[in-house]
Amino acid sequence: MNLIVAVDQNWGIGYRGELLARVRADMKHFASLTTGRVVVFGSKTLPTFPGGKPLKNRTNIILSRREDFKPGGAIVVHSEAELYDELKKYRPEDVFVIGGASVYRLLLPYCNKAYITRFDKAFKADAYFPDITATGEWELIYCSPTQTSNPDTDSEAGLTFRFCEYVRKK
Repeated sequence: MNLIVAVDQNWGIGYRGELLARVRADMKHFASLTTGRVVVFGSKTLPTFPGGKPLKNRTNIILSRREDFKPGGAIVVHSEAELYDELKKYRPEDVFVIGGASVYRLLLPYCNKAYITRFDKAFKADAYFPDITATGEWELIYCSPTQTSNPDTDSEAGLTFRFCEYVRKK
């Protein structure tokens, strides 16, 4: 499986249920990697999507403990066992874990590739992604040149960032 996440300098990913920054280039990068694929996420991540609805042109699998949680346009699973059974239906290379923090922690051991947008700023955060660079289990294989956010389209003017790719060491 793959994972995709945007992190700040402290591996923060969110604050009060929202993304730390909305950067159009990052959203396009996310779409280019996940469109036509399977995305796996928790129910708290759904409200961060456009219109609070499952993502278009993707198979959406949502992990929720709430039995009454039934958004249209998504497969909802209510336990880890049910999630693993559902994931067996797809090729691992077509599956992207997209958040939030608890789903990343749950599925990180099963991921072999990580697409990480690295924001060059420390935001106020209350949700974090594990620092995979500290474990010795992951190798950086690519990092894009530094880019700068667009003040006309992005939530954070002048924010610099890079798109990085890591693979789990064999």
